[in-house]
Amino acid sequence: MATIKASADETATARTLMVEVPGWPGHLPGQHADVRLTAEDGYCAQRSYSIASAPEPGRLEFTVQRLDDGEVSPYLAGIAEPGDQFDLRGPIGGWFTWSPASPASPEAQRPLLLLAGGSGVVPLMSMIRAHGAATSEVPVALIYSVRSPSDIIYKTELSERSLSSPLTVDYRYTRSAPPGTRAGRVDAAAITRLAPPPAAKPDIFVCGPSGFVEAATSLLVDAGHPPPTIKTERFGPTGT
Repeated sequence: MATIKASADETATARTLMVEVPGWPGHLPGQHADVRLTAEDGYCAQRSYSIASAPEPGRLEFTVQRLDDGEVSPYLAGIAEPGDQFDLRGPIGGWFTWSPASPASPEAQRPLLLLAGGSGVVPLMSMIRAHGAATSEVPVALIYSVRSPSDIIYKTELSERSLSSPLTVDYRYTRSAPPGTRAGRVDAAAITRLAPPPAAKPDIFVCGPSGFVEAATSLLVDAGHPPPTIKTERFGPTGT
């Protein structure tokens, strides 16, 4: 059973929940967990949510994007408050994960390339936070596609981390861009400018809506990155 200890609004529709889970063993950055809500009449609704925090026994964070027609997200991102509890199962997933390597490991110097569409940034943020917690010197590039500046999740933290760690963040605004910036999607030019070359054998993770993941993966392959090296996680229209 998870207990909400605190919450924080990230955007007008996204909220982070800090929860305590007795016996939680910790997780790998990139993993998710199943949240189950049970109504007074016994009706249950369950959805999967990526974990946003770096690994820590007994504690974790979720960032939930509210969908007005959803069964779970309106409660988690709008109604839930400290002290509320819900059933939690996890951690789940072992392929879409990244952890800082030992300095002696051959993987220790591989650059990390992250591409996020909307709330797809959540599991990638877990990787960025784990990278920071380990004071890793591995270069990290995040290409983050959002509709507008007001839709950026973790904006302040990403800005601070980009100043204090080897993290580079590039925003792509698909609908409304800040003054002096052109709106546009992730394209070949962005990949060429920001992605490490294939010869560097970067660890690559792409997460977001299905259309974003497919387009970004195609761009990476066209840039010379072998498909087996690109790990993806996608989500589509659901009743989240």
